[in-house]
Amino acid sequence: MTMDDIIDFVEGLGDVLTLRPAPGDGSPEISWGDTFFYYSPDRIVPDRTQPFATIVTKNYPGDESSGLDRAGAFRVNIHAGKEAFIEATGRAPREQGVADLDAGAPDTVIAHPVYGSLAWLAVIDPGARTGEVTRELLCRAHTMARSRYERRSESTPG
Repeated sequence: MTMDDIIDFVEGLGDVLTLRPAPGDGSPEISWGDTFFYYSPDRIVPDRTQPFATIVTKNYPGDESSGLDRAGAFRVNIHAGKEAFIEATGRAPREQGVADLDAGAPDTVIAHPVYGSLAWLAVIDPGARTGEVTRELLCRAHTMARSRYERRSESTPG
C-alpha cells in the first residue's frame, strides 16, 4: 500500500476531511508531508477532537523508535479503540508491555509507540501482511469518529 492508496481509501469512507500540511499554509513545519484524517461532514476542522487516523513521514521529537528517517518510510496511525486494540495486540491499551514489539518493523500492526496507551495502533509501510487489517482498522476508526461526531451534534444546543 502506498500513502496515496491509504488516502484514497480513507477519503472513500465518506465525510472525511483530509489535511495535508505544506509550506505556506500556516501549519507547523514539522507536519509538512504528513496527513491527518477527521470525520467532518461540514468540511471544517473540528475544534474539540483529534484526527481518527494520521500518516506520518518522519520521526517526531520523542517518537523516533519507528525509524521513519528511512527514504520512503511512513507510518499509519489509527485510533482503533480498546476492543480493536486488544484484538490486534492481545493486551489492553494501558497494560504494561504493549510496545514490546519492534516499533520499526514494517508491515506489522503494533501499539503506537507513544499513544498506545490511548488505544492507538500503528503500521509502518503496510503491505501484503497488513493491508487488509489496516483497511479494517481505518473503517472502525472512521465509524467511531462518526459516532462521536453524531453524539456531540445531538448534545449541542442549536
